[in-house]
Parts: sequence; C-alpha cells; structure tokens
Amino acid sequence: MAIEMYGYPICNTCKKAEKFLKDNGVEFTYHHIVENPPSRELLKAMAEENGFELKRLFNVTGQKYREMGLKNRLARMTDDEKLDLLVSDGMLIKRPFTTDGTKATIGFREEEFENVWTK
Repeated sequence: MAIEMYGYPICNTCKKAEKFLKDNGVEFTYHHIVENPPSRELLKAMAEENGFELKRLFNVTGQKYREMGLKNRLARMTDDEKLDLLVSDGMLIKRPFTTDGTKATIGFREEEFENVWTK
C-alpha cells in the first residue's frame, strides 16, 4: 500500500505534514478526512500493529469531541464502540492520520515523520 494521508484542508498541522512529505520527495495520496475517512478495518489494524490505544486516535481538541462529551465517556467505551464513533465522523479522528498499511502516524511531529516516512 502506498502512503495515504488523511487530513483536513484548513488544518495547519495537516498543511505542515503535507509540506514536509512534499519537501522530502515522499509520494503520498491525500484524502479529505471528512469526505473519505479511513475505514474501521484500517484504524483497527493500524492501532494493533503499531501498539497504540484507540483513544489516541481521537481529536481531543476538536469541537465534535467536546460537544459529545467524549472526555468523560471514552474510558467506559469498548474498542468496538470507539471504532464505531471514529468512523461515524472524520472530524473525531486526530489528523493527519498517515499510513502505508503497515506503519501509521497520528498528528504531525517532524522528527517522527522523518524517522517513519523518509527512511
């Protein structure tokens, strides 16, 4: 699988990640996270293969997250319930979500992108 980046066009963090990949000659396909969010299967597989908890996939600074009161609800939810919620609205997913089907990064930290996507 080629590198896929799921982002939101007006998100500054997504713009920085996109610029980093372009500046480093990394080919990727950009997906609008609301119009074409990552699948439930992809989110689950990437969490399992990369050893992160599903709660890490949530955009905890987002308006939807706050409106839904998820800060207090996530701890009581099953993984299936978390996945259902994530795929129900791309705005709930921390962005950019970048993956090649084996590795995944959540958000943008230049050092992490350098280690994961340019080597």
